[in-house]
Amino acid sequence: MTQIKLVNSDKVPGAVGPYSQALTALGLIFTSGQLPVDPVSKAMPEDVKQQTTQSLTNLGEVLREGGSDFSKVLKTTVYLADIKDFPAVNEVYAAFFSSPFPARSCFAVKDLPLGAKVEIEAVAVVG
Repeated sequence: MTQIKLVNSDKVPGAVGPYSQALTALGLIFTSGQLPVDPVSKAMPEDVKQQTTQSLTNLGEVLREGGSDFSKVLKTTVYLADIKDFPAVNEVYAAFFSSPFPARSCFAVKDLPLGAKVEIEAVAVVG
């Protein structure tokens, strides 16, 4: 029987709905999308580059809590409120990952929670 473990970091804002920050199973961590909310101030920057930095910082904390890190990420999904932000998000994203870069999907969506411009989730190897 597969053991599923809850991952919950106190270094990122809590979930804004009925879901977990992440779950681990079968040697993998599956994160929920991380919004660009500062865990201390609960504020969200206006600039999409700053939002991307905060989303990825939050994602990194969840990965660490689950026993992983950016070097072990296999797949990310990036959600954008405006596809025109794609180049700016890529610029910041490239600073958090190195070759071989994770597989990735990126979608423009109608709206994101809390009026965010970006949300990022990942699947990574644990250990």
